[in-house]
Amino acid sequence: TRNDVGSPGVPGAHWLTSNISFTNVNGDSVAQLKATTNGSADGTTHAEMYQNQLRFLEGTYASRVRFTDAPASGPDGDHVNETYFTISPLRYDRDPLYSELDFSEYLPNGGWGGPQANYQTSWYTYWNNPTWDGLRTSTAQNRSFDGWHDIVTQVSGGHVKYYIDGVLTADHTTDAQGDPVYPRTPMSINYNMWFIDTAGHTSGTSVYTEQVDWTYYAGNQVVSPADAVKKAAGYRTAGTSHVDTVSGCTTPPPSSSTPP
Repeated sequence: TRNDVGSPGVPGAHWLTSNISFTNVNGDSVAQLKATTNGSADGTTHAEMYQNQLRFLEGTYASRVRFTDAPASGPDGDHVNETYFTISPLRYDRDPLYSELDFSEYLPNGGWGGPQANYQTSWYTYWNNPTWDGLRTSTAQNRSFDGWHDIVTQVSGGHVKYYIDGVLTADHTTDAQGDPVYPRTPMSINYNMWFIDTAGHTSGTSVYTEQVDWTYYAGNQVVSPADAVKKAAGYRTAGTSHVDTVSGCTTPPPSSSTPP
């Protein structure tokens, strides 16, 4: 769990381990992420949990996630981002080995100048100087995703195929410049919840939540959305809460040369 201050999100806001908890839903324990704001940086907190080893690349990723439209308490309208994604470190601006796949970034109240949306985004790279920007391709569904969803992504043969509840929403290969958005280096698996800004806040303190039931990864395998969900259900039926057989992923050494 993350416990510090830093980007993304509201500058100066805190990422708190205490914003991760476990709660019972229909007899099963699920992880819950919480984000809170009173409209100020000091009064804003974010949440993130992640697998902190870079071990995941090609294969199939799946998770059952509950997104929420309305806050658990307080006034609505904040530009909150509810996510599930993989990422590798950016070694330097425009790092050509940087890899990030945003399986879902759900903005129930909009943000970044746009309306309510759920984004699937595949990245080539980004940079911080002179101003932040990046190279990527993105697909959005402009509707409510309130409730539980099965999110499955297949990474194989140069294609990143995104599915939500069994429906193909995007098939990404390159960005608009022709750069590959297919991941080039092993990544970590992450979930986080954060406020893009505080412009949508009106009064009092608002608390938003996102829940995660399970996560599944099959390395170097293309698993259909239905079969991925069945695999997870099979582990639960067998009483298996955790199994890890991932191997063979390595992290490239830091580059000492001038970036291309």
